[in-house]
Amino acid sequence: MLDPRLFHPDAVDAETAALNADILARLTGAPDQWSAPAAVVRENRAKGLGPFPPLPKSPRAKVVTIDGPSGPLHLRVIAPETPRGVFLHIHGGGWMLGAADEQDPFLEFFAERLGFAAVSVDYRLAPEHPYPAGPDDCEAAALWLVREGRERFGTERFIIGGDSAGAHLSVVTMLRLRERHGLTPFAGANLIAGVYDLALTPSVRRWGEEKLILNTRDIFLFVQGFLRREGDVRAPDVSPIHADLSGLPPALFTIGTRDPLIDDSLFMAGRWAAAGNRSELAVWPGGCHVFTRFDIGLTREALARMEGFVASL
Repeated sequence: MLDPRLFHPDAVDAETAALNADILARLTGAPDQWSAPAAVVRENRAKGLGPFPPLPKSPRAKVVTIDGPSGPLHLRVIAPETPRGVFLHIHGGGWMLGAADEQDPFLEFFAERLGFAAVSVDYRLAPEHPYPAGPDDCEAAALWLVREGRERFGTERFIIGGDSAGAHLSVVTMLRLRERHGLTPFAGANLIAGVYDLALTPSVRRWGEEKLILNTRDIFLFVQGFLRREGDVRAPDVSPIHADLSGLPPALFTIGTRDPLIDDSLFMAGRWAAAGNRSELAVWPGGCHVFTRFDIGLTREALARMEGFVASL
């Protein structure tokens, strides 16, 4: 059973509390990100003009270009000399922001600590490319990995995952491969702070205006930008919490208690297990949305848990 003490304020360590206070201070008085088009926000972040400094780029990253559903699709690859597996990574950003080259330290973690080649999908972003463009690109990348993974990386041990919208797209991709192609190629799923119900769970609706990375309004507007009136919000391809989840691989759900999306992970981890799949839920006291992007002790603990999960597959 889930320990209620994880949610008590006293369970939050001083370093995590200080990070949350700093994030709130940075974002509460910052310009409204919705006052500019998503393309401008992306451009500013790429220039280092966002509220947080960009993460360092890996000097050994390479870009592989494959045929996508609507033209070339770029994959960012960070790989050890002899990979023990391949991690298909799908970045977050509300389906509208983010890029495959913005989380190199996380990809390096998989390459260095786990010996996995990390392959990050630079999928098309909304609102310029609304649903189903992003899911289509992720599906294409997964099919490429199934076809060419052994020849290119010398292994067929594949896992999939990402954070926030990337966790959503990871589950959608697994469902598409199973439903459309009869494929279940992944040995595990590493899902961080995912959003699985685009009708919005109670924790999202009740969060309010507090800008701890994102708030209720942000999540609502990200969903609106992603769907652009396309797709039923309760269709499994849009909100995978409504899907038949049987036959999916073991999954680790990582979530912080100070994340508006906490219900998504709590609910999805339960549904995952009810469908007969191995489900692990790691709830981290005080963790904000995608706290794993920040270099704090809580992140190091969460990464160690991910390392153990992958090693157990």
